[in-house]
Amino acid sequence: MIVADVMTTEVVAVQPETSLAEAAGWMVRHHVSGLPVLDADGKLIGILTEGDLLHRPELGTCGRHGGWMRGIMRAETLAAEYAHTHGRQVGDVMTRNPTFVRPDMPLAKAAELMRHKQIKRLPVIRDDSLVGMLSRFDILRALAARLDESCEEASDTDILTAIETAMADEPWVPRTGMRLYVQQGHVKIEGKVGSAHEARALGILVRNTRGVTAVENCLEITSHAMSFETEME
Repeated sequence: MIVADVMTTEVVAVQPETSLAEAAGWMVRHHVSGLPVLDADGKLIGILTEGDLLHRPELGTCGRHGGWMRGIMRAETLAAEYAHTHGRQVGDVMTRNPTFVRPDMPLAKAAELMRHKQIKRLPVIRDDSLVGMLSRFDILRALAARLDESCEEASDTDILTAIETAMADEPWVPRTGMRLYVQQGHVKIEGKVGSAHEARALGILVRNTRGVTAVENCLEITSHAMSFETEME
């Protein structure tokens, strides 16, 4: 999947001159955590997020620095902080030079970028123009659709092939000694593994396979010689 598959294309954008009251009202009414900021030519120059609005005198959340800190901070730094916390226009408060993605970026890479930078929304840019926004909710919506795929029907042969392929792709799965039995979507897995974590992960791998309706996890943990009861969907 790529960003263009799941991004929101109906985007509300604001300008630097937009009042903070108007922008905050838009965010509340449209239930969004951020708004892209465009200049007069329609170019992305910033983003206004919930985080930009956390420290405000109206909320009593922008306390002053202690005297010793104020003594070592440059006037320029203190002035910039004051403008950010007290500004009444979007341009005073917004985050400049925001991180953005392209429509053809793999969704996995965009999701990792959001996780790494701890951001909730990413503007989507094509040819220097804003074409959408990608949010955590958009990714959640895509995930929900994928999770439903495991409920779809599949032949026993397809199920067995899919499980074997998935097992071969995971470095922690034992390469020998695994036995799989599939009958009308019910899968029984036998063999020996080195830990309870491996046994549990194998059970999840099998259960997540499209068409599987029940899993009988009979894996033996070599250090404990124990087995697991049948897990039903």
